[in-house]
Amino acid sequence: MPLYEHVYLARQDASAQQVEELTAQLKGVIEGLGGSITKSEYWGVKSLSYRLRKNRKAHFTLMNVNAPPAAINEIERLERLNEDVLRYLTIRVDEHEEGPSAMMRRAERDRDRDDRRGDRFDRGDRGDRGDRGDRGDRPRERRPRDDEAETATED
Repeated sequence: MPLYEHVYLARQDASAQQVEELTAQLKGVIEGLGGSITKSEYWGVKSLSYRLRKNRKAHFTLMNVNAPPAAINEIERLERLNEDVLRYLTIRVDEHEEGPSAMMRRAERDRDRDDRRGDRFDRGDRGDRGDRGDRGDRPRERRPRDDEAETATED
């Protein structure tokens, strides 16, 4: 059977539980038509590059599918009918990628980077800038205003 990678975007208003239920429904359809899902990844809510049906964010889900083309046609038909699905994309691949997808590796890398930076101070932690040392005790010199400077030179 052919191998596919299928990604769909669900509205941001849908809860993560609703997205998981939709994934389970699609998995049931694929298995009912003689296919299987080898991997399913929920990538979370991410910002979109541009608005889709008045949505600025969406839930992203990836599924690695091993199914006949009829099963893919059926899940795409169901996604067109579902109001919560904004977009979907199915790509036929020669083989499925082992391990986590690129999006999941990026999330791990970002978490690792944040953990390494934990010892550094944020810009807000540079100390109290209100204390300027010995500058506070000096009397301020009063500069004459422009009109006062003119009268002082005329005298």
